[in-house]
Amino acid sequence: MGKKIVKTKRKCGVLLPIFSLSSEYGIGTFSKEAYDFVDFLDKAGQSYWQILPLGPTSYGDSPYQSFSTFAGNPYFIDICALIEEGLLTKEMADKCDFGGSEEYIDYEKMYRARFKLLMKAYNNIDNARDADKLRKGFEEFKKDEDNDWLFDYALFMALKNANSGRAWNTWEEGVRLRKQAPLQEAAKKYEKEIDFYCFLQYLFLTQWKKLKKYANDKGIEIIGDIPIYVAFDSADTWANPELFQLDENNDPIDVAGCPPDAFSATGQLWGNPLYKWDYHKKTGYKWWMKRIAKCYNLYDAVRIDHFRGFDEYYAIPYGEPTAENGEWRKGPGYDLFATMKKELGEKAVIAEDLGYLTDSVIELVRKTGYPGMKVLQFAFDSREESDYIPHNYTKNCIVYTGTHDNDTTRSWFDLLQKADKKYCREYLNIKNTKDAVNAAIRAGFASVSDTVIIPMQDYLELPGYARINTPSTLGGNWVWRLKKDALSDDLVKKMHDFARIYGRLKQS
Repeated sequence: MGKKIVKTKRKCGVLLPIFSLSSEYGIGTFSKEAYDFVDFLDKAGQSYWQILPLGPTSYGDSPYQSFSTFAGNPYFIDICALIEEGLLTKEMADKCDFGGSEEYIDYEKMYRARFKLLMKAYNNIDNARDADKLRKGFEEFKKDEDNDWLFDYALFMALKNANSGRAWNTWEEGVRLRKQAPLQEAAKKYEKEIDFYCFLQYLFLTQWKKLKKYANDKGIEIIGDIPIYVAFDSADTWANPELFQLDENNDPIDVAGCPPDAFSATGQLWGNPLYKWDYHKKTGYKWWMKRIAKCYNLYDAVRIDHFRGFDEYYAIPYGEPTAENGEWRKGPGYDLFATMKKELGEKAVIAEDLGYLTDSVIELVRKTGYPGMKVLQFAFDSREESDYIPHNYTKNCIVYTGTHDNDTTRSWFDLLQKADKKYCREYLNIKNTKDAVNAAIRAGFASVSDTVIIPMQDYLELPGYARINTPSTLGGNWVWRLKKDALSDDLVKKMHDFARIYGRLKQS
């Protein structure tokens, strides 16, 4: 895209994860339904489709804890497209039990069924309708220098399977510490499985690029999401231990999290490895530049999660049961973003600047010029005036009713404390409770902010069962899906009207 998301033109978009689409076979994918959703956004006058991270998910199914920051999630590969290409038959796919329902993903059944089916597709390459073209494309993909992460990721996954899914720091010492002879032996032993995981990445990227082009051709830009940290149990940490605060056995010294606050008496212990920022600085942030460049190969704009961590990060000694005994340390600050602007040019970035903000974080966001986030669900504290209240917005911000970590706005309003609900009713002029969600959407659209993004669940006015994630909980998250008949003509009109009335319609 080449320039910041800060624009004079007012725009709007929708937040909907890929997994929440209503595709066949148990989970949202890059399928016909994804293209239908792009058509729906186009008709509704929207300019942006915001998604969550696309990486392969690990235990807990969170897109923010991935086996690789560079790889894509094989769950999103469209099975119907593989059937059309002759890599699978419909009978093969229909025999699989993917579990779940129209509105719910069953990740355990998905994991058990999906990879077996995809292995059948891999074994069937020579029987594909255009096998020569497929083979040629796959071989070129493996040789592409931009994919220098690919072999390490595929070997990591093969070794993980060989070790019954256990974390890499429990593996045999030779491969755990990446000694040359054991690595070469493993590469030879698992050659076919490594090639299989490479093939999945080829399918993922080919299908995603096609979908993204379709959206871009209709004037819809994709906003992606990059977590600041990578998972400890990931190919990134295993293959590049020098980038992280690890000891001589490659175990963490300190890990990431958040200190105790009003929401959590013991804080949040995320457990991600922390970066050796002095090492990254010496390399000119080479790994970070590669990581960010990959993002702009996939998306038009990027939301950087936990932006505060670049200013200061919270370090908790490894092995601590809670986040109570950590300390704040200085991050790279503006130096990283100055390097990014020099190496990659001006890019469209959204700074996830939610939570407690210090003066130095506010200054960092200001210096980068990146728009921050304003969440309407945080606005209505009857005790004090909030930065999230619409009359305090500037043009250079992105307004949300809620994010993937919030309750749906319908459920949020129902559960508001009495004094806060009274203030919310007064501010948004809510006469009837059933009008609360649309009143919140209207406030975002009417604000001075250049951009407003609304979660799909809020346009549908859904209750709390449609919440995407409840932070610091395990299970029941990342499972909500859109019903097949949800994208109605009435909904198109409602969304188009919001965009038209408040000067945010996508230009043809």
